[in-house]
Amino acid sequence: MANNDIALQSQTFISDVRTIIEQGRKAAYAAAGQAAIATFWNVGRRIVEEEQSGKARAEYGRQLIPMLAKELTIEYGSGYGKRNLAYYRQFYLTFPKWDILHDLVQNLTWTHIRRMLSVSNPEARIWYMRAAAENMWSTTTLDRNIATQYYERRLAAQLPANTADLPQVQKADPLEYIKNPVVAEFMGFRRDSCYSESELEQALIDNLEKFIMELGRGFAFVERQQHIVTDTDDFYIDLVFYNFKMKRFVIFELKTHRLTHQDIGQLDMYVRMYDDLMRGEDDQPTVGVLLCTDTDKTIARYSVLHDSDQLYAAKYMTYMPTEEELSREIEQQKQFFLEQQKNKEEEA
Repeated sequence: MANNDIALQSQTFISDVRTIIEQGRKAAYAAAGQAAIATFWNVGRRIVEEEQSGKARAEYGRQLIPMLAKELTIEYGSGYGKRNLAYYRQFYLTFPKWDILHDLVQNLTWTHIRRMLSVSNPEARIWYMRAAAENMWSTTTLDRNIATQYYERRLAAQLPANTADLPQVQKADPLEYIKNPVVAEFMGFRRDSCYSESELEQALIDNLEKFIMELGRGFAFVERQQHIVTDTDDFYIDLVFYNFKMKRFVIFELKTHRLTHQDIGQLDMYVRMYDDLMRGEDDQPTVGVLLCTDTDKTIARYSVLHDSDQLYAAKYMTYMPTEEELSREIEQQKQFFLEQQKNKEEEA
């Protein structure tokens, strides 16, 4: 056999083996992703069942998720923290019938599911789920289409409801299942040299708590990841302080992405909710502070619902950190965190 024929045969053989490996990895990723989604749904179901069986339902419900999170995170990691357990509960309440849901979540990850939980229109939510699954949308594509109201625009243009005409995405990375932090943690792997956005967020919140307390402007720490229960849902506020000089609660929300209208709306909702549920008769209206980070800059935004911005600034900005102070502190700590991670990777 000629050398060229041997080389060609070798390349064909190597290509075949690569195909087998990539198909196996893809199947493993899909299986792990589906198993994770089913597990999260069942965890949510069990939480709801336990809430409904409690004798003192309201008080029991408030303590259930924090208690469960405390136990599970030690053994299974941050995927079972308070915020994620609340998402699993919401997942079950949004899709209570698994036999129907099972066919809709093929090719989807938990990140897809969590993003779709924010879609309030049930018809739109199902459409996005089916479109993402059938057309292999990445989470970035899904997020963009939801943010730009793709479903509503198609409806307004009287386009057919089927998803066959939607664009297909490029071939998925065959190593994606290894790099996906949700799947990796679900399978029991602990991350050492890599980090996720949630780790960056927690590091920034750690420092923000210290920064506010060190300002010496009347702040007293109240709670971190404070669990607020309403008739319709559970919420977790990143940081809550009380300023005894201003006689008002100040809540902080941190997002490790660019500022969106949804983030602003969420902060305003938290401020209203806190005023309704936690504010005392002698307290001034709650103030919210939103911090959003991206690769270029940090944006700080205040939510002052009961006073004009000018009146609030004139009265209280002596006590509050300015937007520039907050932005500078978050940006410095973000760069410090990223440098630490880089050093860890180089040492590994």
